[in-house]
Amino acid sequence: MRAAVVPGFGQPLVIEDRPVPEPGPGQVVVRMEASGLCHTDIHAANGDWPVTPTVPFIPGHEGVGIVTALGDGVTSLKTGQRVAVPWLGYACGTCRYCLTGWETLCLSQQNTGYSVDGCYAEYFLAEAAFATPVPDEIDPREAAPLTCAGVTTYKAIKVGNVRPGDLVLVSGVGGLGHLAVQYAKIFGGTVAAVDITDEKLALARELDADIIIDARADDPAEVLRAHGGADVAVGLAVDDKSFATAYAGLRRGGRLVLVALPASGTLSIPVFDTVLNGTSVIGSIVGTRADLNEVFGLHAAGRTRVSYETRPLAEVNEAIAEVLHGKARARLVLEP
Repeated sequence: MRAAVVPGFGQPLVIEDRPVPEPGPGQVVVRMEASGLCHTDIHAANGDWPVTPTVPFIPGHEGVGIVTALGDGVTSLKTGQRVAVPWLGYACGTCRYCLTGWETLCLSQQNTGYSVDGCYAEYFLAEAAFATPVPDEIDPREAAPLTCAGVTTYKAIKVGNVRPGDLVLVSGVGGLGHLAVQYAKIFGGTVAAVDITDEKLALARELDADIIIDARADDPAEVLRAHGGADVAVGLAVDDKSFATAYAGLRRGGRLVLVALPASGTLSIPVFDTVLNGTSVIGSIVGTRADLNEVFGLHAAGRTRVSYETRPLAEVNEAIAEVLHGKARARLVLEP
């Protein structure tokens, strides 16, 4: 099979021939149809974070495809079934986090395209218990971004405890942000969307964001304060300044939900103001299998739309460059 491989950190990916994997007990082989390009894949390829993958490796964790082979003991899936392969590739199922609905915090977890080979390939090996069935109504190219961009922002809206009438800031309207706008609206929020490119601001308008903020021309914090301040701010832009601006735009009792992961991101928080204003700063990392099922359910019911463009897997380096230079309108989806 063909696979896009990271040969070394900071190097262009190379297309290699790899053996088609064989499933072990509890595993399935998936023939990939589509795989979203997430900024996390770029961080992985560059070795940006404190815990790095082992090179060489295959990145990608927004994979959708068809089950072609079952390992011993697999009864939850069948061949010919379409499944999604998310970031959470495995969790132990027995620790306190798994048992209390926070499997994404499991210390024994394996992460697709990071600690195990990912989806930038023609075939992928998955743990059957963590391969989520995709409803028949959903196109695989739309399901792929929902597998991470969707479930990550959906979880952030839940973690932020968005309630009807809340003013919700979505900082960064791209692959994740365009979905965050929609989930915030579904939860009853009034949405303020901020970005720095005309195309993404236009996308926010198409998605009926209530307040559009061009950070090139206006200070988002000032705009938010003019509206009484944000109840919830979701930080999706990979930029420290955007986090600080989102914090500054909160009303008393507001909640800042951090999602984006800059390579060496920091946020300086004034303790006095945080305490007196009752401000919460919350980290939110992807979502569980249950969250992903809810995301698929909303999309199958026509409640959300996915903005995407396709690229052939062979052009993965060009696609990465598009993302890094802000030329991707929302999500790029690689097709093998």
